[in-house]
Amino acid sequence: MTSPVDGEPPVTGDGASTDNAAMLAVETQRWYLYLIETARGALYTGITTDVARRFAQHEAGKGARALRGKGPLTLVHAEWVGDHGEALRREAAVKRLRAAQKWRWVSQRQAAVGARAGDCHALVIRRREANT
Repeated sequence: MTSPVDGEPPVTGDGASTDNAAMLAVETQRWYLYLIETARGALYTGITTDVARRFAQHEAGKGARALRGKGPLTLVHAEWVGDHGEALRREAAVKRLRAAQKWRWVSQRQAAVGARAGDCHALVIRRREANT
């Protein structure tokens, strides 16, 4: 297989260039890791290429089953993490954390982003005041 040149999909010679182009497009998109807090204070972790769209889906009950009927939902953290593979790795790492560790991680990430004011790779969403 040859590498893509000037945005053209890779050519394999077996007619699979459209499949490869789709895979390449997924890998080159900007992926975000996000955390949503449920009404009971539980944290849900996910990845997406469009945080606003995905959060709206969750709020409408069309996202992950784990969040259906758990509203109101609050987006507490989202940050750009790179390509799809990196997003999957980070999501798995955060999901392995216990609840208290996740909140600590969110606080540390928000502090780090605050220290790098002007860094456009992260979105920081505040936690609901009632749960602080």
